[in-house]
Parts: sequence; C-alpha cells; structure tokens
Amino acid sequence: MKLRQWQSRCIDQAVMQLSPQSPHFFCQATPAAGKTRMAAGLALALLKASRIDLVICFAPSRQIVAGIQSTFADVLGRRLDGAIGAVGATYTYQAMPFLDASFWQLLDEYRVLAVFDEIHHCAGGDPVMSNRWGQEIIQRVQDRAAYTLALSGTPWRSDERCIALARYSNPQGTLVCDYRYGLEAAVRDGACRSPRIVLLDNQQVRLELQERQTRETREFGSVGCLLRESPVTYEDLLHHEDIMGQLLNLAMKKLAEVRSHVADAGGLVVATDVEHAHLIASYLARMGEDSMIVTYRSPDAQKRIEIFRHGKTKWIISVGMISEGTDIPRLQVCCYLSRIRTEMYFRQVLGRILRRRKNNDNHAWLYALAEPMIKCFAKRIADDLPSELAVLSKLKEEKGKPEENTCQASHEASHQLRDTSRLEGERHEEEGETTPSPSVKWMEVYFSQQYRQQLLAIY
Repeated sequence: MKLRQWQSRCIDQAVMQLSPQSPHFFCQATPAAGKTRMAAGLALALLKASRIDLVICFAPSRQIVAGIQSTFADVLGRRLDGAIGAVGATYTYQAMPFLDASFWQLLDEYRVLAVFDEIHHCAGGDPVMSNRWGQEIIQRVQDRAAYTLALSGTPWRSDERCIALARYSNPQGTLVCDYRYGLEAAVRDGACRSPRIVLLDNQQVRLELQERQTRETREFGSVGCLLRESPVTYEDLLHHEDIMGQLLNLAMKKLAEVRSHVADAGGLVVATDVEHAHLIASYLARMGEDSMIVTYRSPDAQKRIEIFRHGKTKWIISVGMISEGTDIPRLQVCCYLSRIRTEMYFRQVLGRILRRRKNNDNHAWLYALAEPMIKCFAKRIADDLPSELAVLSKLKEEKGKPEENTCQASHEASHQLRDTSRLEGERHEEEGETTPSPSVKWMEVYFSQQYRQQLLAIY
C-alpha cells in the first residue's frame, strides 16, 4: 500500500500514542488530503499488530460511507460492510440511534477501533451541550471502544459547542489536535492542487426601486455596498441572469483552458436550489456545454455521481450533494452559486476541486461573487484553523481592503427582481443583510461593463 508522507507520519504517531491510557486520536487534515486512506492505513497497522479485532466507521452521509467502504476494502483487503467475513462495518451518524443493544455489545466483547469521519458534525463534551449524534458517541462509544479516531478538515462548529471526543486547552479553550496537516503543506507535498479563487465584483451598480408611490434610483460602487445598503439580497443576485452568466462564462473559459491539457477535467457548479440548478443547466446548454444535475431529491443521485466520476461530462450541478467527503478527482473548476455562507461549507466545497491525480493538474479554480462574507472566507483559506474558530467563541468577521483587477464585460444588463414581499426568509442578521421594507414593491438592478475580478492565489 503506497501512502503519502503525511499519512505515514500520522499513522506512526497514532500507533505510538494510542494506548489504554490514551485511547483517542484527533487528526485534522485539509479537505482532499486523503484522511480516509490514512485511517484505513492505521486500521491495517493495528490489525497487523493484533491490537484490534474489528473496525467500525461512522460518517455523515451514505455517499461518504460508500467511499469509506471502498477505500478500506482496497487497503485492508477485507470488506467493511458488516456481512459475514467482514472486518467491520460502516454506518451513517443518522443510523446510530437505531442500532440495537447487541451491536453496541461488540464494543465490550471485542477490541474495536471506532473511526468518526467529519467529527465536527457531532457536538459533545457533556450530555447537556451535545447534539443527538454527539450523545450517542459519549454514551455508547467513548470509554468502551479500544481506540477511537476522529477526522475533520474543518474542526469547528458555528454553534460554539464542543466537538465530540475533542480536547480543548484551558483557559483559552483552543482545540487540541494530535496531528495536523494543513493546505500549505498539502500543496507543497503535491497532495493537493493550489487553489485560485476569483471573486467577481462590479464598480457601477444601479438600483431602481418603487416604494409606495415613489420611484427612486440609487448607485453603488460594489456588490458589497449594494447588499449592505439596499433591500437586494445575496440570493437575489445569485438568480440575476447577468451575474450568473458572468460567473459561469468565467468558469467555462477556465475549464476549456484546463481541458486543453487534461482532457477529462470537470467542473462543479454549486446551486442554491433545484429550480436554480435547472436554470444553470439551461444556460450551460445554450452555451454548448454538457452538464448533469444531482440534487438531494434525485432518487439515483449516487448512481449519477458515479457516472460523472468516471465519465467525461464537463459539468455537474449540485444541490446539497457534493460537498464534504465526495471524491471526484477530475473536478478542477468550481462555480460557487450557493446561498450558504458559512466558512465550513465554503472550505468543504473548495476541497472538492483540490484533490490531485496527475503531475499536470497543479491548480484548482473557484469562481464566486464578491459578497463580503465570501471575500472574508476566501482571504482566510491559507489559515487552516482560523484562531477565532479554533476556540469556543463567536466568529468575528474580518474586513480586508479590496485588491481588484478590472475586466470588461460586453454589455450592460438588467434583471427584474422578485417582489420583496414574496422573498424567502433566508436573510439573517449575522450574515450582514438588512431586512427589506415591506413597502418596497418593485426593484430592478443594472450592472455596468465595469466588472472586476479579484484573484486570490494561494501558495
């Protein structure tokens, strides 16, 4: 079994550190670095040393479970499907409350390595502050499994609660990781592509709106100003035909460039909802680009992802399906059109295009709108564990000075926005958006030719 250097080092450290007195190991490795293969390698080392009898893995989705089963079977040479003859089993966190007492009895009768992938989904520390998944781990696994291994690429929670099985220093409350492998090291070692994040802004935005019987025109010098000082929302802009087209055009141009030397390179578009995904697919089709849609509503979602993974279709458009743990190495370009604005989700999506497979695919490209929070997240990508997220305290927004390069668009476009009285309730004060006045009955936004691209090149 060929391992990367960081995987071998992590396994060696875990084998030395794990003991009856110190049965837990926490590994933070940047998304796409190969955490699952490292975990399988550790399981193999412990099995060969006769330190464990069984391996049980838990993950947040069926898709990740399938990936774990495949990787562990490849590394161990034995199945992890829970059937007769298997070396263990893999389950989703959702399934934990429904496993019967005879299953949990295995932890008392055998020496079990319990692996928890994307452990940040499980809030723990004490029964009061834990979520349901965290409670299951605390009550049923902690202090019963021979060893536990927790994995995460983004080890923090937006609700300020502790992560199950994690240790925090006192009095600072800083997360303590037994092994950490960051993005800079992964890029340097050739484990991950170097990310290039392009943020699209506009210097001359005009908003026309009618409030009661009065019609007025306002002008803004950036997308951030528009969102901060008007009733227009981030989601409105994601549905704006010109904004959507500009971002997709940039991504299409880059993917064409990449495919000139990586023939099967693919692109990912993260959409806001199912309707939005179909709008995107229609636009790509008009531009002569083939695409595939996969959403949480798709009954054959896993099959479609597998077809795309091994095929040559240019684009896959996702709604709630391709983020953490999804392994499609040929993805190299991403267009971020999701309304979700959390640092964890943004980093997990970026991770989908970072996994390297060839010597000539050194870079990954992500295109997004220059919304203030997205800009903040993008500028902090080089910080693998932002200090204010690594401790149990609220996230403080960073504000940076823009460093844009100007590019010209071919036309000025307008877009009729929805009546604000019917907009979905997705505006949260913590996301920096103002609540529109119910008296605003009509709005129209015009974007000039003065589009700007801010390129953030990491490593």
